[in-house]
This record gives sequence, C-alpha cells and structure tokens, in this order.
Amino acid sequence: MLLDTASLYYRAYFGVPDSVRAPDGTPVNAVRGLLDFIGRLVQDHRPDDLVACMDADWRPHWRVELIPSYKAHRVAVETADGLPDEEETPDTLAPQVPIIEDVLDALGIARVGVAEYEADDVIGTLTGLSPGPVDIVTGDRDLYQLVDDARGVRVLYPLKGVGSLQLTDEAWLREKYGVDGSGYVDLALLRGDPSDGLPGVPGIGEKTAAKLLDTFGDLAGIMAAVDDPASRLTPSPRKRLDEARDYVAVAPTVVRVAGDVPLPEFDPALPNEPRDPAALEALADQWGLGGALQRLLSSLRA
Repeated sequence: MLLDTASLYYRAYFGVPDSVRAPDGTPVNAVRGLLDFIGRLVQDHRPDDLVACMDADWRPHWRVELIPSYKAHRVAVETADGLPDEEETPDTLAPQVPIIEDVLDALGIARVGVAEYEADDVIGTLTGLSPGPVDIVTGDRDLYQLVDDARGVRVLYPLKGVGSLQLTDEAWLREKYGVDGSGYVDLALLRGDPSDGLPGVPGIGEKTAAKLLDTFGDLAGIMAAVDDPASRLTPSPRKRLDEARDYVAVAPTVVRVAGDVPLPEFDPALPNEPRDPAALEALADQWGLGGALQRLLSSLRA
C-alpha cells in the first residue's frame, strides 16, 4: 500500500475541525486525521507493506522547465539555487507536517521522499518495482495512469474520509473516461488540468480527447493523423492540435509519473509495534494525539 501522504493530510486538515488541538493550543487536526486514516486503511485492507510517499519537491524544476505554468498558481515564494519553491499552505497546516513526519518515524512506518521528485514519482517507481498487487491511496486523479489490472495495481480514491473508497481499476476507468490506465496520461495532457497549471490543447475537452484516443489509439496516433491529410481527423481538432505541437511534444514528460526515481534504502514492512516507543509517547503527550494514535496502534497490532 502506497500513500500519497500530502493528499491525505490535506484531506484530513479540511475534514477534521481545527478545534482539535494539542495541550498548548496548536492545531493538530491534520495529524490526528491522518493517523485515523492510516489506522482505518490498515484495519480494512491489511497490507503487508506500507509506504508513506512524500513530496520532497512538489514542483520539480525539470517539469517547470518544460511547462512553466506547472503548478505556478500555487507558489507562495520562489526560491533560488535549485531549492524547491514554497507552496501556498494554510497557516495552521504547515506546522503540522513536521509533527506528522516525526510520528511516522517513531511508529516505524516507512516514509520516502526523494530530492527533485514528487510523491507521485516515488509511487510510480515503487509500483513498477513491486512484484505483487499494489493499492495506491490518493485523492489525486493523476495516479490513475498507474492502474493496471494485469499487475493488480489499483487506486483507492477517498470519497469520504477513507471509510468510503472508490476502487479504481481498468473497468472503472473505461466506464468513466473511455481509457485504461496507460491511456489516462494522453487523456489528461490533451484535456489539461487547471489544478496543476496544465493548459491542455485549447478546444480539446475530456470528451473530445476520449473520442480521439478511441479513434486513433494514443497520442502518437493522433499526431500522425494530424500529419496525414487522408486521415479521418476533422478540420477543427486538426488545426487545434497542429497549433499545440510544442505543448504536445513536452507534456507527456510532465504528466507521466517518473518510474526511475533513485530510492534510498528503507524497510517497507508494516510494523506491529512502534520503532521508538519512548519518542512516540513523548510526541503523543506533547501533541495530544490520544485516541487517534491508540486506534492506529491497535490496527497495527492486530
């Protein structure tokens, strides 16, 4: 089980009242909400391995070089010297992230982030390396591209907390979007995604993109049809795609998750007991983690 950790703690932050606070008054709604999320996932799905995948760089420079608008609307502060830009984050969420990291480390839940890569890229690489079934837990539809029935890779997309999950497999994708997992990259880049600053091809919406992919197979087939005067491509999309060649040439690299992230050594096995009980007890006391932490520990011990 691979967790898109930032996606989940953002959901926890907005789903748990900020009246949930530590003894010193610090909001810990994202911390406690995430612990409850993980506890419920472990209880319901019993994974052998679990990895909390992190955004070491939420807006990698190599993606921005190709498409400068990539996540540009979410930049709070631009940085120099190749350091990641600071992302706009709610004032009461940012201080909770180090607490989350400390608690995961004390529990012994593997936490993996790699410089110059997003959590999606870590997830993509781990998915490719896994010999067995993989459940990816995320509120980010970009990871639908990894769905692969033959390898047992599916996305668990939270609809309400993590007690109600949309089990996304290839049948669901074909019903919803008309594509399988590998086709979702082409659909997404043609359609665009304002939440990620991806412009898409102007005038090519989701339905048109799906129809083009159904007719011509993939992005390469579509662009070959643009160049073929005898193809069945109608004049309007032909013109729009021809004018968007520069974007279409670089967008696959930006939209497709990396599969070759240089991962550090780590132990993905789900722990039965905390790695550092003393540190965990101190964190629980300092931040008032109470029932959420105890519920997660009960799930791990089960």
